[in-house]
Amino acid sequence: MHGRLKVRTTEEERERKKKEQALKVKAYKAATAKISVKRQNHEYDDEMLAYTTPILQRNPDVSTLWNIRRECILAKMKKIQEEDDIPDENAESKEDRILKVLETEISLTEQCLLVNPKSYNIWHHRMWLLEQSPKANWQREVMLCNKYLKMDERNFHTWDYKRYVVEKAQVPKEEELDFCTEKIKVNFSNYSSWHHRSLLLPALYPYEGDAKPKRPMSEEKLKEELEMVLTAAFTDPYDSSAWFYQRWLLGYSQPELAVCAFRCSKDKTVLSFTKPTTKEELKVLLTGGGQTLEITDFQTLNNQVSDTSFYSKTQEENPSLYTQLEVTSKALKTITLPLSKYNDDIYYFQPLEATTTYTPDVLDQLKSQLESCESLLEYEPDSKWCLLTSALLMRAIDCNGYHDKTMEYLKKLQKVDSLRENYYKDLASKWILQKALIQWSKTGENMLKSLDLSQENQLTCLTDKQYLIVADEIILSEELTKRYGELKSFINI
Repeated sequence: MHGRLKVRTTEEERERKKKEQALKVKAYKAATAKISVKRQNHEYDDEMLAYTTPILQRNPDVSTLWNIRRECILAKMKKIQEEDDIPDENAESKEDRILKVLETEISLTEQCLLVNPKSYNIWHHRMWLLEQSPKANWQREVMLCNKYLKMDERNFHTWDYKRYVVEKAQVPKEEELDFCTEKIKVNFSNYSSWHHRSLLLPALYPYEGDAKPKRPMSEEKLKEELEMVLTAAFTDPYDSSAWFYQRWLLGYSQPELAVCAFRCSKDKTVLSFTKPTTKEELKVLLTGGGQTLEITDFQTLNNQVSDTSFYSKTQEENPSLYTQLEVTSKALKTITLPLSKYNDDIYYFQPLEATTTYTPDVLDQLKSQLESCESLLEYEPDSKWCLLTSALLMRAIDCNGYHDKTMEYLKKLQKVDSLRENYYKDLASKWILQKALIQWSKTGENMLKSLDLSQENQLTCLTDKQYLIVADEIILSEELTKRYGELKSFINI
């Protein structure tokens, strides 16, 4: 049996690993105890760095140890700065010595990245070091990012860090966009790259039209992106990355801050915005009939710092004299809006339009994509991304004409993607309410008298309650009445 390695039994191997683990735990406890004592004594020296190094090389996610190392680095830099200048010509300058300290620490982060390239702590520490450096090598950082994205093109930690360093290195946005394109070609399922692309395109190809909501980019580039993303989506219909990007292209993002509803009577005023804001520097100026009324004492409807709806108890004997509304706040540039009359009150109302106006070329592209999605559904009838995208495309093309079909798709999605059933119910409710508000806005002079939503069976929640605040009465179904209780209307504020 000479010359043969002895193979350990399972029990022996288990016992060996147990002893190794015990030794590691003992060494870790001893090192952390020494670190704790030294920190209490404010001893931020080389010995402290030596104690923390091996621990971080094995486990770079110990945030406290990185914090301690930053304290050590700052202490060393301060000591160098406070030292007297040495007249020797061959002596290193203070700046060079500081650079050496920082470069040594940067080298440690590279060692730790080999252990875990998806560690928040390492990337953050590296960023901090470069901010301290008088001569940060940003081009080196760009190359480091490219190296790690070659190893794993979906590492979003590296993508986040890359956004930071390319700005510092002043890398042209066109070059970054080309980089994104190459990464997407390598792997369509690269959400980080699609996201990075969505940040670059609005800056490179800004939209200059008047459409509301604003397009993410110029119409010509939008058409190109729609063509590109459809290819990616059809390559793997069950991958979410390209479908999410397509939703962004279609404009499904937060609306811009704007006034959506306003009403003023003799004893109160309500004002609603498309999304939450604060009342900081919020004021309303009413003009008309040679008179002016300024209202500034607004309160949030929910008694919170931020809200979509505000009210004021300012008294005005004859509000119907005013014909124009001017709204200003810290978050909103001054906008001027026309006012309509309802009995003795004045009001402004702008429902959220779901369908926007596209150029003929882009509209043709949207219709072509809808046809492609419908064709794919014949082969993959339960593809949730294709079902949802088809519904979104219909909304973009003609929300009213396709309303019933989009409701049908959302109902099917509740079954094929049951884990997100409530999301689809909420989305259906949003679209139903949008349609109801558009129809309500066209009912003429008595529009504000009553808003009847009791017959909308698929309406399970009220996603945009701020639009309802100007109505005298809001009639809900029995289910919604139970859910919301006494909903705030203009009468009961």
